[in-house]
Amino acid sequence: MSDHTNPEAVTVYVVDDDAGMLESTQWLLESVGLRVEAYSDGRKFLDAVDARKAGCVILDVRMPGLGGLNVQEELQKRDLELPIIFVSGHADVPIVVRAFKSGAFDFIEKPFNEQLLLDSVQQALQEHPPARPAVRSDQDLTALLDTLTRRERDVFLPLAKGYTSREIADQLEVSVKTIDLYRSRVMKRLGAERLPDVTGTAIGAGLVDPLDLRGDRD
Repeated sequence: MSDHTNPEAVTVYVVDDDAGMLESTQWLLESVGLRVEAYSDGRKFLDAVDARKAGCVILDVRMPGLGGLNVQEELQKRDLELPIIFVSGHADVPIVVRAFKSGAFDFIEKPFNEQLLLDSVQQALQEHPPARPAVRSDQDLTALLDTLTRRERDVFLPLAKGYTSREIADQLEVSVKTIDLYRSRVMKRLGAERLPDVTGTAIGAGLVDPLDLRGDRD
């Protein structure tokens, strides 16, 4: 079993030889706050994949050189337990059967619905979460907060201070629904089950003054 020595480093790998598809998929995933590493070649992906990072792989089936099923086999030989979401414009039955028999998480035909892919990625990450660290030093907290994207950090600080989703939405000039999405992502990334956990993380990292909190929390 792979050793996730940096359990907060969650990455979605995208491997596709179609440059347009690779770029659009990367943009789609990053637009919802996910960390993405994109590769146009199966071998380059295998050379770069980090056993310490949890996450998942979006993998094209048919690629020049090393195809998706061969990449899957190589990952298994290395005992890397990243869930694989296959995408293909040629989803013939034998390939689908072989992929699932070898442990594929999902198989999506191109052109795919964006929400369908996002849902599959979210489910893969939820069912294969990174282990949570037992103890967090100041250095651990800093490293943990560094995993937040810029947008997540914009939501994290006012959330930690006790602002409501509506107030944060007004501050950032976005919808409450968007803030609720980022709020859930911040809490998941920090391993926080309740809002006070978010506040505690911010105080522990020296980013929030415990005397400067709002009493009204949603």
